[in-house]
Amino acid sequence: MIRVTFSHLDYNVSDLAKAKSFYDPLMGFLGFHKEHETDQWILYSNDRMKLCLVQSEPPYDQMGFHRKHPGLNHFAFQAVSSKDVDQVADFLQRQNIPILYDSPRNFDEDGLYYALFFEDPFRLKLEVVYSPDYFPRSL
Repeated sequence: MIRVTFSHLDYNVSDLAKAKSFYDPLMGFLGFHKEHETDQWILYSNDRMKLCLVQSEPPYDQMGFHRKHPGLNHFAFQAVSSKDVDQVADFLQRQNIPILYDSPRNFDEDGLYYALFFEDPFRLKLEVVYSPDYFPRSL
């Protein structure tokens, strides 16, 4: 058996400029830096993982996204503490980004799964979670 870790996610978006205006401040707040940017893609990194926003090509850029369709449902970031999750919630409120599911709060009756949910401009659900029971290794 081999052991791997998450490397990167390429996320096709219908409007790269709109994605940039949302993700630039968010990724900076989450500790990512912009590693590279062109007119077709933007790469963010925190030296452990990378997120690449990619401009979709026609006609795919008009097809839209819905997390209930087959494929990606949501993308979660693991936080170091519940306080960090609360700080992200405060950041989102200052940015006027709606928060989903009356979060942040604990979502597990049997353990600690303290999470915050919100959507990007294309309705991809994003999560920031602190859950030492589920993800015991330190960041």
